[in-house]
Amino acid sequence: MRSGYKITLLTLLTVFFFASANAQTKKKTEKKTTKTTTKKTVVKQPVKRAATPKASTKTAAQQKANAKNLGDAASKISADTTKKASNTDNPNNEASLAEEIVVTTSYKPVLAEAVKIRRNPDLEDKQPYKAPLAYAPIDRKLSQDNNIRQLDAMKRPAEQDSMLLNNYVKAGLGSMKTSIAEGYFSNGRDEALQVGGFVKHFAQSGSIEKQSDARQEVGVFGKSVTEDITLSGRLNYKRHATYFYGFDDNNPRPDFDPQKQTFNTFGGEGEISKNFKDEENPLTYAAKIKGYVFSNAFNARENNIVLSGFLNKTVKQFYAGLAASIDVGTQKDSLYSNNNSILRANPYIKFQGDNYKIEAGVNLAKEFGFSSRFYIFPAAKLEVQVVPKYVRLFAEAKGDVNKASLLDYTNINPFLGQNINLVNSVDKLDITLGLKGTLAPGLAFKAAIFRNSIKNLPLFVNNFAAEGNKFQVIYDNGDARVSGFNGELDYKASDDFNLYGRIEVKDYKMASEAQPWNLPKFVLTAGTTIHINDKVDINGSLMFRGSTQDPLQLTGSTATNPLYTQIPSFTDLSGGATYKVNKQLSVFVQANNILNAGNKTWVYYPAYGFNIFGGVGYAF
Repeated sequence: MRSGYKITLLTLLTVFFFASANAQTKKKTEKKTTKTTTKKTVVKQPVKRAATPKASTKTAAQQKANAKNLGDAASKISADTTKKASNTDNPNNEASLAEEIVVTTSYKPVLAEAVKIRRNPDLEDKQPYKAPLAYAPIDRKLSQDNNIRQLDAMKRPAEQDSMLLNNYVKAGLGSMKTSIAEGYFSNGRDEALQVGGFVKHFAQSGSIEKQSDARQEVGVFGKSVTEDITLSGRLNYKRHATYFYGFDDNNPRPDFDPQKQTFNTFGGEGEISKNFKDEENPLTYAAKIKGYVFSNAFNARENNIVLSGFLNKTVKQFYAGLAASIDVGTQKDSLYSNNNSILRANPYIKFQGDNYKIEAGVNLAKEFGFSSRFYIFPAAKLEVQVVPKYVRLFAEAKGDVNKASLLDYTNINPFLGQNINLVNSVDKLDITLGLKGTLAPGLAFKAAIFRNSIKNLPLFVNNFAAEGNKFQVIYDNGDARVSGFNGELDYKASDDFNLYGRIEVKDYKMASEAQPWNLPKFVLTAGTTIHINDKVDINGSLMFRGSTQDPLQLTGSTATNPLYTQIPSFTDLSGGATYKVNKQLSVFVQANNILNAGNKTWVYYPAYGFNIFGGVGYAF
């Protein structure tokens, strides 16, 4: 029932649609001969119409014929509706006939179709080019990747010499009448021959009358390297001028007139040594000669010449050798003229392995001149790796004769008087035990405990009662024992930063003297150098010196309760900076005793207070 109803309804709709199209086609054909017709197309929504009884009687063949005629009519109508009637078709300007065409099919536009309309197709026929392929087998053996291939040596690129500046001078001025001048000269880059010279000057004056110090130095040097040996030598002259400006502040002298003291030293040395060669069981040797002539304002003179050398033969892990020297000297003052000479010989044998070093030998010493004594001392060293490549244990036992010298004594205390007493001291046995090595990259250390036995230990004490404001040298008669601790630390983080420090603690057991006069028991030194950039460098130093005592007795001192003069401890802080304007020109500044702490090393002789100076340097 339902299927019959559907067929009947569909048949009626089809007949109705074809009949309407056929009727419209006939009207168009009839009216075309008499009038010009203007057609308008109106798009309307499809309208459902009721079926008529006649539509059901049409056959299928008639429906197909009507559909074909309807399609032809629709195509013609759509073509004509786009044109307007011209005057030729309607010469009498008769009224136009409007005709509506009802489209019964729903129209739903799609955006994608509109996009496709605006896009032009590519009508060119392009075919990608394909290169012909060629195959060829590799005629070699494949290498295995599981083994590390040995790297081939790479040729070192040629070095380009930078601009070498052979000479440098600098000069400056500052507070306390400070003046400084230095100059260094050389022949330049030559691996076979080096020749040069230098001059130095530094002077300043303090606030105390005649508190003045001036130092000058001039020297030349040379070095020649041949195929087998190296020759080197130097000549120099030093001058040091000062005054005996120290006096008692509590008891000033109205007629005080400090004396002037001047030290002059001419020195020279020459050396010949065999060049190192990578050969089995080499024989090495070296010889050196040096000497000086010293004098002061009191006509004291000292001449000294030292000839030394060594001969060493290597046999596998053994090193056997002999080192010897002869030290000849004469000292002369207003009350004496002495010959003080020492002959030394040190035969030794060394063993060296991967984790140890052993040196065993003896040191023979013979005095001749004003003293004639003969000594045999041990000369032994030991090093053992405790932590490979990091920490080493070392031990040393040695002894020697220390020559008394006017030059050495005045370098320690320039305020010595006339006719200095000269006695050679003897290090009878020095024992040292410690550790050294590297704690971290760039951090090196050395720490040791020691115990020394010294005969005739020299001491610098005041001689104010006899010579006013001068000092003299006395000796601790007997065997003094000195024990203590030494520690060193050097931290070099990079080429731009270096920090170092040293600490020294000593304990004295004197043989005859009550105290180790003017010898500090604690000394700390430290310093740093900082390279900020290619333009700026900074340096600094720190020294802390413990208190000392001088045998100068104070008021109220008695034989049973002596009161000695005590020199308090002090801290000396200094620093400076250098600014490089360019490769040749630089500017520097230096500040000493920044804390202005009234430092005093010797009784009545305060050091210079805060002072600052600066200048310029030039390289060429």
